[in-house]
Amino acid sequence: MSINRVVISGNLTRDPELRQTSTGMPVLGIGVAVNDRRKNASTGEWEDFPNFIDCTMFGTRAESVSRFLSKGAKVAIEGKLRWSQWERDGQKRSKIEVIIDEIEFLPTSRDGNAGGGGGGGAGSYNAAPTPAVTAGAEAEIPAAPDISIYEDGDIPF
Repeated sequence: MSINRVVISGNLTRDPELRQTSTGMPVLGIGVAVNDRRKNASTGEWEDFPNFIDCTMFGTRAESVSRFLSKGAKVAIEGKLRWSQWERDGQKRSKIEVIIDEIEFLPTSRDGNAGGGGGGGAGSYNAAPTPAVTAGAEAEIPAAPDISIYEDGDIPF
């Protein structure tokens, strides 16, 4: 048995690139920068080292999502890794990318800068959460159950 699941959160490194396959299927390509926090051996200070990850989404959702993304936007992505190989100018090339199953738009700071990664301290701004875009995103979100009918000790969770 193998498991191939990836969850990343970071900022878009470029504007999304929407293209189509030869059969007309939309393909969205984005780059996400994810910081890796490591301790510098010489100074003893913690430093952020960015990892740049290529991500791809297929289908009609890709077309819809592309309208809401731009460079610097903060996103959370769930998907799977895919390795591909090709030849260009006589040289073999390869890459690993994330194939997006779900994407969530995360809030950015008040002034429009997506950087930071602040912990909710002074000066940070957290907008209302944005729902994840999933396979059933076109369907309406069901209303929360009415728990007012339960007594305090009877709530089933």
